Amino acid sequence: MTPVRHLLLDADGVLQHVGGDGWRAEIERRLGDRTADFVRAVDDLEAPALVGQTNFPDGLAEVLEVRSSPRCRGAVRGALGDDRPGRGHARSCGRDRSSRLTLHLATNQHARRAELMQRTLGYEDVMDGGFYSCELGVAKPDPAFFGRVLEHLGNPDPATVALVDDSLRNVESAARVGLRAVHWHLDEGLDLLRSRLAEHGISADVPGTP
Repeated sequence: MTPVRHLLLDADGVLQHVGGDGWRAEIERRLGDRTADFVRAVDDLEAPALVGQTNFPDGLAEVLEVRSSPRCRGAVRGALGDDRPGRGHARSCGRDRSSRLTLHLATNQHARRAELMQRTLGYEDVMDGGFYSCELGVAKPDPAFFGRVLEHLGNPDPATVALVDDSLRNVESAARVGLRAVHWHLDEGLDLLRSRLAEHGISADVPGTP
């Protein structure tokens, strides 16, 4: 079996929990029957922001200006916060730096969230690198995302690169490019992750539970 030299880890659902839909319930309480239109507008903002084409916070401000009353804007901003990712286990995913296996983030994020993850959650301190969709200009599950990751890694044999992702679409796309692909969500537990990594000949320290 070709040894894996680079391990790519998704963020949301693999290394960190996300807030879920609690913010939507708060917005529905504030906006009532206008909630669906507002949520669609926010969702429409995300796709171009994830590939670095737009600024998500600026777009959100515009949506709030058009689709909510002044009385609601502060509450809606509070419900959404500044889109901080939920804390996970960035601090506990270190491993022996002498290992030949390098560790990288491979995640769909808009620029504001990527900055928070790098500076606030400390991924820069424990990873060898990070591949953010907003910086690559393309988002998973587009196979071009993995093509650009391979370019940044120096065009290694795709079989020497493995991905762990909670999205089956992303896993299937990575596999089509030739990467080793592991489907796993952090709620499934580390024992299962270790088992699935072992199937690809990977034995490495992986993120600990929060």
